[in-house]
Amino acid sequence: MKFLISAGHGGTDPGNTASGRREAEICRDLRNIVASKLRAKGHDVITDGGLRENLPLSTAIRMIATNRICIELHTNAGAETAKGVETISTAKHKGLAQAISQGIAKVLGTTTRRDAGWFDYAKLVQEQGRTLGFIRAGGIIVETFFQSNAAELAAYDAKKWLVAQAIVDALEAQ
Repeated sequence: MKFLISAGHGGTDPGNTASGRREAEICRDLRNIVASKLRAKGHDVITDGGLRENLPLSTAIRMIATNRICIELHTNAGAETAKGVETISTAKHKGLAQAISQGIAKVLGTTTRRDAGWFDYAKLVQEQGRTLGFIRAGGIIVETFFQSNAAELAAYDAKKWLVAQAIVDALEAQ
């Protein structure tokens, strides 16, 4: 199978810094782990940068191809007690979005948000009036955990390799 794994918030955009850490760096690390696991299983994987590089979002969007499953990794931020996993996609990717979210939630011992872990992109646009270029171009955005929640961040830090494996397992099941 063919995949694009993006770390989100590339270039000079750090993403959220709710925990005093940069979302872009957390997601770059996860991207590298997911990509290495997929490559080890013989998949064709491209990323939005090298091991210590995270290219700008505009570059990641240009890398999206219709013959690849394209995933962009993020962390969520909110109240210190906010928790859960959600994956934003169009209806075309609903099943995959739910599988990714449910796999991550199981590893981290947290909940799934929205519709069993799926956040319908059409509903996001309708309710919030905002669009996401990565999804408009055919990709899927994974909000892996709440970085603003110290317990979720600690669980992620302790289990990031298992989180990566949960993502790989969901992708391979497609």
